[in-house]
Amino acid sequence: MIFLTVGTQLPFDRFVEIVDNFAATHPEIEIFGQIGEGSYQPKHFEYCAFLDEHAYKAQFDKASLILAHAAMGSIITSLIESKPVVVFPRRASLGEHRNEHQLATCKNFESLDGCYVTYDKAQLLSTLDDVTNLHGGHLGLYANQELLNSIEKFILA
Repeated sequence: MIFLTVGTQLPFDRFVEIVDNFAATHPEIEIFGQIGEGSYQPKHFEYCAFLDEHAYKAQFDKASLILAHAAMGSIITSLIESKPVVVFPRRASLGEHRNEHQLATCKNFESLDGCYVTYDKAQLLSTLDDVTNLHGGHLGLYANQELLNSIEKFILA
């Protein structure tokens, strides 16, 4: 199952519509979306505007792939849980956000194993067409030892 999440603050109709078009051509793939209060209503997958914490976790846990806007929480949680995450950033230039910070977030995460950053419709669809080859990365819950040693040296210096 694929879980699409666009967050709770702003709609992301462009992303939802692309995923809906993908779902139309791949009816064998179950998709559930938390789509916010956008104007686009999917026709080819189940969705709701918002999920409470428990319902969100249930959908997330059920999913084998996460589709997310470039939100730190969605990306990091996916990597901690070793679920592949396909990230599609909102674009301020398209009126989807106040600034381009989601593009900056993507640049910082695109090299991480299990994080598949897509910047446009063609790239997103190409990644989804390869869904069976996507694998989850792993991000630990704690800072790595090298970082901890550097902080300790700094404090003791």
